[in-house]
Amino acid sequence: MKKKKVLVTGADGFIGSHLVEMLLKKGFDVRATALYNSFNNWGWLEDIKGLSDVDVVVGDICNPHFCRKATEGIDVIFHLAALIAIPYSYSSPSCYIETNVKGTFNICQAALDNKCEKIIHTSTSEVYGTAIYVPIDEKHPLQPQSPYSASKIGADAIASSFFNSFGLPLVIARPFNTYGPRQSARAVIPSIITQIAAGKKEIKLGNVSPTRDFNYVDDTCDGFIRLAECKKALGETVNIGSGTEISVADTFDIIRKLMKSSAKIEGDRQRLRPDRSEVFRLSCDNTKIRRLTGFKPRFSIEQGLERTISWFTKKQNLSRYKTDIYNV
Repeated sequence: MKKKKVLVTGADGFIGSHLVEMLLKKGFDVRATALYNSFNNWGWLEDIKGLSDVDVVVGDICNPHFCRKATEGIDVIFHLAALIAIPYSYSSPSCYIETNVKGTFNICQAALDNKCEKIIHTSTSEVYGTAIYVPIDEKHPLQPQSPYSASKIGADAIASSFFNSFGLPLVIARPFNTYGPRQSARAVIPSIITQIAAGKKEIKLGNVSPTRDFNYVDDTCDGFIRLAECKKALGETVNIGSGTEISVADTFDIIRKLMKSSAKIEGDRQRLRPDRSEVFRLSCDNTKIRRLTGFKPRFSIEQGLERTISWFTKKQNLSRYKTDIYNV
């Protein structure tokens, strides 16, 4: 693998920027895509160490010509570029179809045309919806409970079709709830941390009863790389998760104790999902990735939260987050 030229799409985002960092530390030759903007801003890539060693290309995966150019000379693709905010998918569902479904098609077609050796396509645990049984293995039924999850189910199907129809070497990586430094405040853990760090005594949250399988970002990235190195994973869909389950309310209590805060939860209606859209339970069965790759999470929830809190509470980082408004 270390002799391979790798591409990370969506590298300017939360998980993508961490994956680029990890790949650089392991000695990979990395190309990274960032979404075009007139400021020539490369998102969270701007914050990583060793950026001068990264070949950054700017464009949009909705453009098939950009995808074909970005994948030229690439051996392994980590496809992370996507629209991921669930609340925004309620108001702009067509954008999610365009980016997540058509964008994935463009990347797969470009990879096929350029004879790339492997794609790690990023799915999400949201495709499972509320657990019908736990822990959730890869055979669990898919339930499109939001336009976002529907678009990712479609993207997964497109990716699978390229493996089945054209022999495109591909793995579908399905991470559960990743958290850590640089995550958007639309996610519950950064939302809690940034509100407490800003001195608020009443922390605005939506439904706090749902459970999640939280995974520190370094563990998720380790799972991606292990799957890329695993020949037996080709054609497979593989969960990446800790195998532990915790409610949002209990997560809040851990963060509050770690931050030595007496803050309390205040319900905020605008943060509630529509009734049938809420995913009430997620708990990962990680048997498959452990069997295939030897994957084992290194960070407990407490260890991961300590690292996350440390990053968010630095003045230069907290200043980037607007704690007075709800970020969709």
